[in-house]
Amino acid sequence: MASPYVPLDERGFRLAMGLRPLDHNQWFERDAEANAQCAAKTALLDHHYEEVVAVTPEGTVASGEVAAMIATFVGAPLTTNDHPLVAASRLVADDLCVMVRTRDDWVLAAAVVCSPSRWSLREKIGTSLDAIHETVPGYAEALASSTRTRFDRLRPERSFWRLNWTLLDDPALFQPSVRRRAPQGDPAAWWFRVERQTLRALPSSGAVLFTIRTYVTALPELLSADPEHGARLLRALDTAPEASTDYKGWRGVADALRATLSSPDRRQD
Repeated sequence: MASPYVPLDERGFRLAMGLRPLDHNQWFERDAEANAQCAAKTALLDHHYEEVVAVTPEGTVASGEVAAMIATFVGAPLTTNDHPLVAASRLVADDLCVMVRTRDDWVLAAAVVCSPSRWSLREKIGTSLDAIHETVPGYAEALASSTRTRFDRLRPERSFWRLNWTLLDDPALFQPSVRRRAPQGDPAAWWFRVERQTLRALPSSGAVLFTIRTYVTALPELLSADPEHGARLLRALDTAPEASTDYKGWRGVADALRATLSSPDRRQD
């Protein structure tokens, strides 16, 4: 479905957490696509369980707390033959990641991830915030310390949300391949992928639940919705550092998009 969010900063590319206060009444969003995404999630759980579910003993207590909170929020019962986090995941379109505090860092202790954007859950489970983000250019220098501090200071009564985006040539939500490459082919067949992420501290266990809801919009639809979208998208691509361009698979993307935006057909639109 078309994303209700277009997180393109007019200032260009920025590496920042970009957290905003979360209204707990808006913790999970229900929309026309939510049921379809839940159905797709059920199919993945039925046929690719080992790829989309990873749990450790350290995440057991927090997973039970998450399940109870989500069941209450949604107003629906949990399945009884599932791991609690899996049962909770079946009720919402979002991916669920439970982070538990250890002596040294926050660790991914349990997760159900059915909409990975070019990363493997099996490689991340049991690892720390720093390890999870070790391949992100600039994270260690600019964000590692502040991210850990933000997790430490989260309180149950005050949660946050943020947005993340990229461009892909495949609209599929389930993209676990870690190989990053630039979108191929005509930009008219590209997709603008947005993740709405929330951070919420759990009152009993002290763990943090990180959620990810993914929206995918056809690039032509995005560009047609507002003439500023194309300009801001180009500005982000042009101002991204080379390391970020390579990491995100954006090499050559700006030139292809610029050619599309400047084509006679496009200008007539």
